[in-house]
Amino acid sequence: MKLYNDLTRRKEEFVPIKEGEATIYACGPTVYNFFHIGNARPFIVFDCLRRYLTYRGYKVKFVQNFTDVDDKIIKKANEEGTTSEEVAQRYIDEYFVDAGGLGVLPADVHPKATETMPEIIEIVKTLVDKGYAYESNGDVYYRTLKFKDYGKLSHQPLDELQAGARIDVSEQKEDPLDFALWKASKPGEPAWDSPWGPGRPGWHIECSAMANKHLGQTIDIHCGGQDLIFPHHENEIAQSEAANGCTFANYWVHNGYINVDNQKMSKSLGNFFTVREVAAKYDYEVIRFFMLSAHYRSQINYSTETLDQAKAGLERLYNCKNNLLFLKDKAAEGALTEAEAAIVEKFAAHKESFLEAMDDDMNTADAISAIFELVRDINTGAAGSPTRAFVEAALAIFEELCGVLGLCSGKEEALDDEIETMIEQRQQARKAKDFKTADAIRDKLHEMGIVLEDTPQGVKWKRA
Repeated sequence: MKLYNDLTRRKEEFVPIKEGEATIYACGPTVYNFFHIGNARPFIVFDCLRRYLTYRGYKVKFVQNFTDVDDKIIKKANEEGTTSEEVAQRYIDEYFVDAGGLGVLPADVHPKATETMPEIIEIVKTLVDKGYAYESNGDVYYRTLKFKDYGKLSHQPLDELQAGARIDVSEQKEDPLDFALWKASKPGEPAWDSPWGPGRPGWHIECSAMANKHLGQTIDIHCGGQDLIFPHHENEIAQSEAANGCTFANYWVHNGYINVDNQKMSKSLGNFFTVREVAAKYDYEVIRFFMLSAHYRSQINYSTETLDQAKAGLERLYNCKNNLLFLKDKAAEGALTEAEAAIVEKFAAHKESFLEAMDDDMNTADAISAIFELVRDINTGAAGSPTRAFVEAALAIFEELCGVLGLCSGKEEALDDEIETMIEQRQQARKAKDFKTADAIRDKLHEMGIVLEDTPQGVKWKRA
């Protein structure tokens, strides 16, 4: 498999540190609110990466943190008259509701910043002892210019980075580019004891500590949104490599931005949507399908139109699956017919196209196209009276490929007793050639959102 490595700016063959294993650190949310659709993209994309590596036989350890102490969390707690801990835990719980809806698997470890204080303080001490950090009035800053490779991830010249940093000039800093590792406590803020007095960690240091604690000093893949390349991931590299004296991560993988109606998502523009809000109008899985319908590094545009397209695409997949599930119990026993065997032979080619797409920097857009080609052939073979052997072969390959992307895993929907009874009454009316009654029942079911289709294997239904 090849991945685009932002560190080298090229696609590289994925060669893990330990053969057959893969370690992944993904930057998680700052938990002060429901997460928005921009946050959802990396959660879905890197869940897909994890799933694919697992599918390809790797033993994957996936770590995604929660930033549970932060200015925004403290502000929210003060506004609500509660504690930062209560706010953080509330939105961690809400994260799992939305992430679960999106089909995002829980990480192997979800470390919290507040549970990693000893490791955070130890790294800061190491950096101070090595001369890469200094204390100033209870704060501790990283001496950025001392790290010779600073800027190697963002590929920005040091003079440009210095010019940008001058907007954050502080008399406590030796240089405007220096960044906080530890912040002295302020009244009303949560604080932890440290060699520099009570305080709390800076944002960047927590990820270095958590990755080091749970995955080791060098990890295979570090991932997150494109917006984290600078300064967050750049600073993680500087901290970790200065402290440990070795490479922090071998592959740096970032997803592209999301625009809303071709504009940058922003609260001030009123185009800022949480996943919870979008899921109230569209199913969570539609959001996942939308995110995976484009290459993860490309910029994508969120709009009602693109969500409607995603909904239609997902429905096409579910129609194929539900048809196969319906036929599974209805189809006749027996070997594949000659025509069916010819179609089943094509399944291997569709799988190969799927794997080629995923091996090429996780091109989920082309992988989904391969699934739709598969669906086209399945639908051809399923028309008429397919054998059970064909249906089972088709269902197996369909569920295998969709499962890699975390799609179409929903259980077959059941109907309530009233609708089941109406369908049976319509069948009895048709047998009695009472077509007026049968049509009236069919129309009534359509008003209730149930569409019927008469097939050689019996009546099928689906939601309108």
